[in-house]
Amino acid sequence: MVFGFGMLGAKELILILVIVLVIFGPKKLPDIGRSFGEMLSNFRKGSKDETEEAKNPDDSNTDKTQK
Repeated sequence: MVFGFGMLGAKELILILVIVLVIFGPKKLPDIGRSFGEMLSNFRKGSKDETEEAKNPDDSNTDKTQK
């Protein structure tokens, strides 16, 4: 049987949240959430830039290395 992220139910998510709460404590959770959100934001921004460069290959030859 193959387990993936799509198979996580409410019980599993609650268990993961409790384990994270025990490991890091309630004071660190907002910092961890903020860092995770920033990471996702940067990832989305980077992937958006890559897809735009793939669509417009002529624009990717600009002088980015000279800056």
